[in-house]
Order: sequence, then structure tokens, then C-alpha cells
Amino acid sequence: MAKEISPRHLVYNYFKETRSLCAFSLCPDIAGRREYESLPASLKDLLINEGKRAMAEPWSAILLSDYLEFSKNGNRVRFEELYFSRRRKLCSLVMAELAENKGAFLQDILDGIYLILSESSWCLPAHNTHIRDQKQQEMPDVLHPIIDLFAAETGALLAFAEYLLRPVLREKSSDISEVIESALKERIFTPYENEHFWWMGDGRQPMCNWTPWIIQNVLICALTRPEGFFEEKELLQYLESSARSLDFFLDEYGDDGCCNEGAQYYSHAGLCLFGALYLMADVLKGSGFEEIFKEPLIKNIASYIVRMNVTDNIYVNFADCAAVCPRRTSREFLFGKLCGDEVLASFAAADFRKADDDARILKEEINLFYHVLQAMSYEDMTEYPVSAGLCEDVFFESTGLMVSRDETYILAAKAGNNADSHNHNDVGSFTIYKNGKPLIIDLGVGTYTRETFSDRRYEIWTMQSQFHNVPTFIKNDTEVKITRLGSNAAEDYHDSDILMQSDGKEFAATEVVCDAAAGQPKKSSTLLMEISGAYRDEAVRRYHRTITHEKGSGIDIWDKYDGSATALLTLMTYERPEAEAGTLGECVISVGSLGKVSVTGGEVIDIRTYTITDERLKISWKHEVYRTLIRMSTGGRLRMHIS
Repeated sequence: MAKEISPRHLVYNYFKETRSLCAFSLCPDIAGRREYESLPASLKDLLINEGKRAMAEPWSAILLSDYLEFSKNGNRVRFEELYFSRRRKLCSLVMAELAENKGAFLQDILDGIYLILSESSWCLPAHNTHIRDQKQQEMPDVLHPIIDLFAAETGALLAFAEYLLRPVLREKSSDISEVIESALKERIFTPYENEHFWWMGDGRQPMCNWTPWIIQNVLICALTRPEGFFEEKELLQYLESSARSLDFFLDEYGDDGCCNEGAQYYSHAGLCLFGALYLMADVLKGSGFEEIFKEPLIKNIASYIVRMNVTDNIYVNFADCAAVCPRRTSREFLFGKLCGDEVLASFAAADFRKADDDARILKEEINLFYHVLQAMSYEDMTEYPVSAGLCEDVFFESTGLMVSRDETYILAAKAGNNADSHNHNDVGSFTIYKNGKPLIIDLGVGTYTRETFSDRRYEIWTMQSQFHNVPTFIKNDTEVKITRLGSNAAEDYHDSDILMQSDGKEFAATEVVCDAAAGQPKKSSTLLMEISGAYRDEAVRRYHRTITHEKGSGIDIWDKYDGSATALLTLMTYERPEAEAGTLGECVISVGSLGKVSVTGGEVIDIRTYTITDERLKISWKHEVYRTLIRMSTGGRLRMHIS
């Protein structure tokens, strides 16, 4: 029976009753042949062949000038590909050796380990600062190592590789364990024990996926060390400090478990929380800690990803999330099983079965722990039964997000505020899928650059409210500005006559009412909100939006506006729109052959094509996207019926 504790501070409370630690046992090392020999033959073949392919690829060379490129021009991609390719290759080699156990990959594994050990810093250039949101240092900080996401990932990779291969690596290099442990002490353990990084939490500043992501990997580093490296009291301190940080992270969540970073970041937020708890539950066997997976908040965090699914690998997206996400893995599968959530476990297994071979063996993944979990769960996921459970309508009160479904449409509508982690200015926006295809879309975000996480973030077009399905307002009603709106996003951002939403918690929806509830079938779901507060300008006195999904019929958007500026509504679509004018103040917009938007109280004044050239945006949008601009008629009332 689960402990009766409040949903907050639920992690740390478990450490008040236990002082008993046991050895790491989630995954056997290479000597545990029973587990590795029992892997499906087809999986072993895949792993060995991928190891051979990786062995044939040269190790990347990384120069200081590559590291400095970010500080010079803001480009992250080239350095990061050199950096991540080493880690992907090492994971493939280790998994191949675990599967084959003939020593064929050991020399290349040692080459990779020593190559990574020789890097002057494991911290990415884009994260190279000790203080949150401050300008990054240009040079790698060798003397005072920074623990960012990927320093922690790298530490965990080396630590876990050493743990898994310890019995055979020592035959090739007698001091390899000590060499890796020295690097872990210098770059992970000492800074973790002696410096307070912002992601550790202090109860004042907001947390994000960095907290569980790094904590999970620090725990992998610590818990895989051989007996005698840490005293038991030192390990307990790691567990207690990790628990405190995770509690600060959990304080960011409402009881509904909604990830305000979006579905794509669930893999780094909710699933890394799972990873950290999974590691803790292993080392605290017999303490009752495993009961934490029965806590309502943890179960809601786990099930979030199912509730956001549209179809296949398409998800409701907002903030910096893509509409198309990677396939689900053993982490979601195990999370579902531990939480007693058969819908999640079945959903993860079914999605895994849809994946190609590269995705099934996590070819692009740099976390070795995930690779081993995937291999150990491979057969179970292959055979896991399909659940009869269905997704229901849901309202995430903590973020103001409603998701409503019927056999034809999936509607996602967002109230909330503009202070989400990875925020886009999108209060009042909505997306619609019809028969599993995108009708009204959210673009997501392009490839990260220096500007993405700077004071120039909202100069980027995908971040601005004018490229979400909400109104933009023009003061002083100049036709020139209306005509050029959207041509240069950075100029628009700095033009005081163009009123777009601003970022920050105070720029929020108010008077939010939702009539949608899981488990209660209804003929309609409705979200009402006042969104003028997202603009905070005297020219926009009131803007009330009602979004209703009439089950079996379509979606209605009712807008009521009071203000002195001209209101222009945006509709972003993936299929080409064509407008047919009707009587005054009425028109019909055909969105390809997929659907129609019938407008009353407005006229289409512009349809503009935006070519997708960014590689990250291309994951979701294979061709150009379109922005339709609708001018609201005098009188301030507009209705859109979408069918």
C-alpha cells in the first residue's frame, strides 16, 4: 500500500526511514551471460552488425576551433555532430560486445573511451556557463568543470561502459577503471559535491528537464562505482541530494502531471524522472521506495504522453516541440508497468513494434543505460498484448491545455501563460487534426542556435504569436504594415505598432473555463478564455475566445473583441489554403482537400507561403506551410467553423 503523503516532496520523504543500501543490480555486467545469451537471436545479430558498421566508421576529430565556432557565429550543429558521433559509436561498440562476447570490439571501445577522456571539456559550448542564462565562456572551462546535460551524459556513458565491461576491460588495460574514476571524480563528483548548479534547485527559480536528466546521469555515475569507492554514507548523501533536486522539479508540476515543455520534452523530463526513480528504487530495495510509482502525481506524469498522442508518432505539440516525435522505447514501457498503467505499457510496446531496426536498437541514442534497458525489454515489448484502453478527453488545468477527440477530429486548445519552459507566445492558440492529418498546425521550433536561448528569442518567427493561431493587432491601421506583416519577423517584433503577445508569466489567459472531462462522454468539449492579458496594451481592451468541439460535427471558434487596433487572425496550415469570398464579412477557406474553414465576421486579406528549409522543422513538415490572415470586421465578432 502506498504511503499517505502529500503529492509534493514525495521523493525526499522516503529517505527518512531507511539507511540500508544494496548493490547496483538493474543490469548485469558482461559476465552475466544468462541475460545476454537469452536475448533474441535477431536482436543480437542487429547489435553485432551495428557494432561492425560503427567500427568501420572513423572517430571524429574535434579541434579547439570547432568548440569556438558557437561563440563566433552561434552555430551549434557542426560541433555537436562531431561530439555526439563519438558517443553514438561507443554505445554501438559496447552493445555489440555485450551481445557477442568475443573481444572483437574491445580495442575500439578503449580507443573511444580514451578519446572522450582526452576532451578538454564534456560541456557543450552552448551551455558553457556556471550561471543560468548568462553569456557562455568562449573557452572550455578545464579548471572548473561545468556539469551540463551532456557532461552528465558523458560521465554516465563512461561509468556505465566501465561497469558493464569491467571484467574484460581490465584484461586489456589494468588501470582502466581507475582512469575513468579519476575523470568522474574531477568532472562529475567533485563539482557535484562542491558547487550549487542552478538545475539542483533552490525553491526559488523554475526547474526544467535539466534537473531529472542530469540527476539520473549523476546517479548512474555514482551507483555503478565498485564497492569501496564510496562509503555507504556518501552514497546516501547522493541519494538525498538527488531527492531534494527532484522535489524542486516536481514542484513545477500540477497534480495533472502535464509537462509544460511539451510532448517531445517528456523524454527528457518525465522519462528522466522515471530513470532517476528507477535507479533509486533499485539501490533502496526493501525500503518501500518502489511504492513511489503508485503516487497519483507520478502516474499522471507517466500517462501524459499517451494523452498527447494524435496517431502513430504524431503528437499534440506546443512550445519547442515537433509534431513528429521519436518512437517510444523501453523507458515508457517500464514506466507504465511500474505505475500499473497498462495503457501506457501497451502503447509503448505497440509503438516500438512500428519502429524500424535502427530505431529499435536506438542507433542515434548516446545514453548506454537506455540501450541496455531496451535490449532487456526487447522480447517483452515484441510480445506485449494490445490494451483495450482508449484515450479520453482531458483538461490539464496546470497549463490550461484541453485535448478533445472524436472519430474524426483531435483538437488541442491552450490557455495558460507565456512562461512555459521552452515557451512560444501562444496563449489562446489551437491545433486540429482531421482523420489523423494536420489541418490547423503549430510549427514547432527550428534548429537551436545562439539566438534560441537569448534575449533575441522572440525575433525568431516560429516563437512569435503571429505564427500561431491567435490574433495580431495593428495600431494606427496602416495598410503598409498590414501588407508586410510576417515578411520580416525580427522587424515586426520591434515595431511598436504591431501588437503581438509578450513572454512572461504575467502574459496569460484569464477567466479560463473548461467543460471537458475524462471518463464522462459528452457531445461537446469547450474551452473559454480571455486572452487580452497576453498582449497587455491599452489598444486591446478585451479579447474573449471560445473554442468548442462539437463531437461528430466539427470545431467552432468564437472570438469577441473590444479595442482600437485592427485585429488580424492567423491560421497556420500544412495544406494549401484557398479562399472563396461570400457575402460581406463571410468567406470559406478550403485547406487542400482535407477540410474547410467557414468564416463569419471577417475577410481573408493575405495567404502567404513559407518554405521550410530548416532541418529540424523538416522532421514534421516535408513541404512548405501557409499562413492565412483574416481581418476581423467592424463590430468585433468573428466565428470560424472548421470541418
